[in-house]
Amino acid sequence: RAGASPARTFQISEITLISPIPEPPSVRDFYAFEQHVKSARARRGVGMIPEWYEIPTFYFTNNSEMYGHDQDVPYPVGSNELDIELEIACVIGREGKDIPVEEAANYIAGYTVMNDWSARDFQRKDMVLNLGPGKGKDFATSLGPWLVTPDELASRRSGSGASERYDMTMLARVNGKEISHGNFKDIYYSFPQMIAWASRNARLRVGDVLGSGTVGTGCLLEIGTEVHPWFQRGEVIELEIDGIGILRNRIA
Repeated sequence: RAGASPARTFQISEITLISPIPEPPSVRDFYAFEQHVKSARARRGVGMIPEWYEIPTFYFTNNSEMYGHDQDVPYPVGSNELDIELEIACVIGREGKDIPVEEAANYIAGYTVMNDWSARDFQRKDMVLNLGPGKGKDFATSLGPWLVTPDELASRRSGSGASERYDMTMLARVNGKEISHGNFKDIYYSFPQMIAWASRNARLRVGDVLGSGTVGTGCLLEIGTEVHPWFQRGEVIELEIDGIGILRNRIA
């Protein structure tokens, strides 16, 4: 308004970033990159699951243990096999139920980088019981550094509806060393497909987070601990997605 003082601006170095969605109503994590699924299963000596090609499956993860850029992530007590998962996530901007895949992109408020921290030794025990990853995924999820709206990524987009894809390089680094290199365009199930499936017989709410699942080469479970040992306290993990930015966390 007239006479009002101009808004104060800050340098990024002057502020602390929290998760762009610090308390999402829910967090669904999908399994949408074929390369990751195939490679991780091959390392365990098992073949591909035919049913994977039928539905974009997901699980619910803990929505109360969210971390932002440059926040320390506590090492899970009792685990000896800490891993990361390089993912991209979308945030829902409109409430909806039974959303058609052709309209689903209109429900996306924006995209952010996601690290689905994983305690693999915990996860292995839980998965034997066929009820999901349990405590293996219960302790931390990182989102950040900020939310990027779809219009900002329009030049990278091809297709629409079920075929919507984005050409965006995805990288993971530990202590400055690159250990993973993938691309968002290689995703098998698009976010519109994930939204359509997640909203079937269920209401999506504003602020709900949908993770893509791990991009190909995006975790130690897939690439092997010969590339890098299980992560330890003091190590710094950077996940970078072209067009969004870098999400950095130190393991505490």
